[in-house]
Amino acid sequence: MFNFQEADIQAVVKTVSQITGKNFLLDPRVKGKLTIISTQPVSKNAIYQIFLASLKAQGYTAVDSASGFIKLVPLGDAKQNADVSSGVMPRPGEQTITHVVTVQHSSAAQLVPLLRPLMAPTSQISVYPPSNTLIVTDYADNIRNLLRIVEIIDQRGGAELAIIALKHASALDIADMVVRLYPNVSQTPGIPTPAQAAGGEADRVTILPDLRTNSLLVRAENLGAIEDLREFIEKLDVPARVSGNTRVVYLRNAEASKLAEILRGLLAGEARAQTAAPAIPGRPAAARTGVESSQIQADEATNSLVISAPDAVFNNLRAVIEKLDVRRAQVFIEALIAEITTDKATQLGVQWFAGDQKSGGSLGAVTNFPGTGTSIIAAAANPAALAASGGLSLAFVGETITVDGRQIRGLGALAQALEQKNIANIMSTPNLLTLDNAEAKIVVGQNVPFLTGSFSQATTTTGAVNPFQTIERKDVGLTLKIKPQISEGGTVKLQIFQESSTVARATVAASDLVTNKRSLETTVVVDDGNTVVLGGLIEDSLSDNTQAVPWLGRIPLLGWLFKSNEKKKTKTNLMVFLRPIIVRGPEDSYGFTRSRYEHLRATEKTVSKTPSPL
Repeated sequence: MFNFQEADIQAVVKTVSQITGKNFLLDPRVKGKLTIISTQPVSKNAIYQIFLASLKAQGYTAVDSASGFIKLVPLGDAKQNADVSSGVMPRPGEQTITHVVTVQHSSAAQLVPLLRPLMAPTSQISVYPPSNTLIVTDYADNIRNLLRIVEIIDQRGGAELAIIALKHASALDIADMVVRLYPNVSQTPGIPTPAQAAGGEADRVTILPDLRTNSLLVRAENLGAIEDLREFIEKLDVPARVSGNTRVVYLRNAEASKLAEILRGLLAGEARAQTAAPAIPGRPAAARTGVESSQIQADEATNSLVISAPDAVFNNLRAVIEKLDVRRAQVFIEALIAEITTDKATQLGVQWFAGDQKSGGSLGAVTNFPGTGTSIIAAAANPAALAASGGLSLAFVGETITVDGRQIRGLGALAQALEQKNIANIMSTPNLLTLDNAEAKIVVGQNVPFLTGSFSQATTTTGAVNPFQTIERKDVGLTLKIKPQISEGGTVKLQIFQESSTVARATVAASDLVTNKRSLETTVVVDDGNTVVLGGLIEDSLSDNTQAVPWLGRIPLLGWLFKSNEKKKTKTNLMVFLRPIIVRGPEDSYGFTRSRYEHLRATEKTVSKTPSPL
């Protein structure tokens, strides 16, 4: 693609130089903006020719120099800097050159009035009588057309020459039709048709279409043959019926409203280019106003386009529509969102219990630290709990005593050492299927009310008070938004936004809500079918809690017999695993969906065959 939208000329020149490898020298007067729109890949040579045509529309041209640089100058200065050639046909292109034409049989001075109307307004033609030559400065493509005309005219004998300008019809179509209907007319100078060969030189007629001016150049041995052709051509050169210019194009895949905006933009750019281009004598009015009079409307009910435009404009639009109205590829995204937590807790301490069996349940002394794991009273009432608890628990067993009407062993002391670790929490495993370059979103959570405003008024004697509050509801939970874009080579560009939010504490009032939010937003490039993992450290906390018997817990070394210490270290990471799979056609979509369905059925059968524990 080769596209620019209102780009500075210097920036476009730099890009063209990098692509084509050509060196440019800019005149300080070369300034302005360029707009170039293409819908398909363009070769290097075509890029250069498109660039020259865009400069031409802005009033500038390119001139080759002996130093190897290409000079970009205003059209008015091109003739002083143009490269000079002669003899062979110049190379096609939009660059300005000076060509010397040697006329063999005709008078060079008599050819000037015939050739000048076919040249650009800024071009120049002059005659050098001693050598009967023409010196022409114009665009290379125009000079090539002029040389063909000179070749037709510069013949032995007194042939007649006429230029027939067309107003509505295409010069190429009319020339083809005339050649088919008139056996003595050909489009190749110097090569007679069988009818011409049989009839002799007097019946020979040559017709050459000039697409740039939309005119016909006719050469014949007598003026009567030219007038007959002129009369016939004028009958064919009539406007096309307006009723046939409105057509309906039904779309298969593209969206009519969006495609209509693109096509209107193309027509607007073409209309601006035609307005900026200088008027050329002989160009038909239809060629200048056909784009401006074209209209495009979208019918969303039938997903179709209603286009009113001349045939030439409609054919160009139809070619663009066929390239854009294609089935878009899809991307299936497998996601796994996990909260990786390393929760390490260490408990170390000693609890004491002392009682008198004969006291009928009276309690002597207890160090029963709360929140430190196994309770000494609970362990005494149920010794099996020690074996079930984690870590290491050591107890010194005393006599049986009565506490709250229960017979328990009189434990002398309970020592604990506990270390715990938790690894991961799978938060969600969503699967998303979306179109190329379209956003997919999944939300799993609750819609929680948040207080955003309130109004209250002090009690007065004027009337009743009507206080009110404004509440806004927001989604709290898991949110995943992904926008894939398929690139060349089977890679997928993913724009990712993931958020996990929870309410920090349960409360009744909406004004007291506090949320914890973990979010991730990034853009990555992944190969088709490969997995990428995203995430990082979210929280790193360390807590140290010590509970002790007053005074006794402060005794050096022996103080550990009268206190308990709990340390807790938490590291939390939010990890997002993503695996994009490109689904291009209906066959890929069906095969992929079928495999997922069979996997689900197999899982369901496995679960149903598992015996119930009850």
